[in-house]
Amino acid sequence: MDCAGLTVSVADLAPAGMTGFRWPEPMAFIDLDTASHHFTAGPLPPWPVVGIGDRAHALASQLDTVVDTAFCAEVLASAATAFPMAAATLVQLLRALPSLSVEHGLTAESFAYATLQGSAGHKDWIAKRPAVPAAFDPGKVILSREGDEVVAVLDRAEAGNAIDRSMRDGLHEAFALVNMDPTITRITLRARGKAFSLGADLSEFGTTSDPATAHMIRCRTLPAREAARCGDRFAVEIDGACIGAGLELAAFASRITATRRSWFQLPELAMGIIPGAGGCVSLTRRIGRQRTALMVLSGRRIGARQALEWGLIDALVD
Repeated sequence: MDCAGLTVSVADLAPAGMTGFRWPEPMAFIDLDTASHHFTAGPLPPWPVVGIGDRAHALASQLDTVVDTAFCAEVLASAATAFPMAAATLVQLLRALPSLSVEHGLTAESFAYATLQGSAGHKDWIAKRPAVPAAFDPGKVILSREGDEVVAVLDRAEAGNAIDRSMRDGLHEAFALVNMDPTITRITLRARGKAFSLGADLSEFGTTSDPATAHMIRCRTLPAREAARCGDRFAVEIDGACIGAGLELAAFASRITATRRSWFQLPELAMGIIPGAGGCVSLTRRIGRQRTALMVLSGRRIGARQALEWGLIDALVD
């Protein structure tokens, strides 16, 4: 996709510049290599505004993200064109999150996610998705305690530890237990098998058709709400793929280690939605809203080394 046709002038972002400004595209790019440094942007328009080039530019930090060497502008433009409502909803949420508490941020994320659950883009993805494989056994979370420490193990290796309703409820109960017991000094989350987690179980997408009902379920049973409350006692050990909901939950931990073969991805935009298991909140606090936007808008994988450089994980282990 030719991004030249999506590039706007910095003047369009001036405080009065958006008055009467009509932009027919789902994304706008700003060329930071040629833009004046003597400029302050007003409120951004309700779609992604992405900088290309100089990350040290005075305007760069005000934009939704800046394209770096690992992610090309064409990938972001294609993704936003395919799912413009999801892309716009994402950046509007990420702009608001730094001013919200974790609890209020999770509620805002759930509202945004519920909106997209009812969108034509997500419904179309559900209708066109490949046939879901034969059902696996329900997921389990195995808990053990040694002294003051608890270990929680995702035990659904045959399904890549995809988080289904049963595993989600098990995780919620595990973190709720930690929050009720101040004698527990640490909860460590691990996984059995070759993947830490492939994310939410795709076979359950669309099973709750009413977005308002789905929002209320998340308010009551989302593991992230309990995990965030004991984040200072929460550690994660990752090996292999860490995708979607698995990454979103892990990012609430105060200590994350990963093997060198691990990799990370947020693929939700290609489904017409955004991360809805707490990831917009947890990743924004770990790597900032711009890198979070870059991961979601691109949908690309990042390796363990880059995750370490970004601060998404805290250490590499053998």
